[in-house]
Amino acid sequence: MKARIQRLIEWAKATRPARVFARYSAANGPLLSQGLSWQAVFATFAALWVAFAVAGFWLREDGPLRSALLEGLSTAIPGLIDTGEGGAVRLDALLSVGVLGWTGAIAALGLIWTAIGWLSSGRAAVREIAGLPTGGGNFVLLKLRDAGLTLAFGFAVLVSAALSLGSTALLRGVFDWLGLDGAGPVAEVVTRIAGVAIAFVFDALVLWLFYRVASGLPARGRPLLEGAAVGALALGVLKTLGGTLLGGATSNPLLASFAVIIGLLIWFNLICQVILIAAAWVVETSDEQHRRRLLETAPDPGEHLAM
Repeated sequence: MKARIQRLIEWAKATRPARVFARYSAANGPLLSQGLSWQAVFATFAALWVAFAVAGFWLREDGPLRSALLEGLSTAIPGLIDTGEGGAVRLDALLSVGVLGWTGAIAALGLIWTAIGWLSSGRAAVREIAGLPTGGGNFVLLKLRDAGLTLAFGFAVLVSAALSLGSTALLRGVFDWLGLDGAGPVAEVVTRIAGVAIAFVFDALVLWLFYRVASGLPARGRPLLEGAAVGALALGVLKTLGGTLLGGATSNPLLASFAVIIGLLIWFNLICQVILIAAAWVVETSDEQHRRRLLETAPDPGEHLAM
């Protein structure tokens, strides 16, 4: 019995998920994710402030695009925007921000620098997980690249909201053309599935870009795609269970005065852990693929004995 349990333990330790978590823990992944979660809070407020300051002219009107964007942000980051049910940022205050004048311009630059800082720290954390050097390179060029990637990720959020809005409108048009009720339960289920699929593809693409372009992981092909897909799937589960997960963690009455901030910290910690664990999955899968290739190309010892 004891030998069977030992074999079971050894088998479990040899599985890929166990190796991924072992790599993640050995590289101080939990500690790295905690540091990233603190930066993510400030970076998110920074990116949100700048985005609404620049695009507020189009978002001040209560239209479908603004509704889709706010719904996407509320799903991705529960408790961030207060739309009447509580949140860290009031919507009216967010829509009234501006970048005109020297004070606003200086504040915008400082906030953008904060957002870029998270990307730089995230890249260093992913490379630490992969056992790659985290320093080096031209500092100015790295910051310029991070600035470009930050703007690209922000633009991708707007594109995701537009795609979600467009897919909903397209599906409703299809249901109307088929003579079906566009607001019925069937249409609601199909629309929900389409929204989840779009969110999964979007998250997988963002993670792929973050690992490959921003972090410079040497992995290619299946390991990179597989890790991005695993991370996107985990992020989708977190978003689906977001309210439930944070409800229990912030229900302590002693924390009521700052429960929103605690909830955001917990949420970003979970998100950052998923990002780093998925990065460990990419690295472990790539190493496994490399070991398999070495075994396939290794010469047969029997050939040397025969000679």
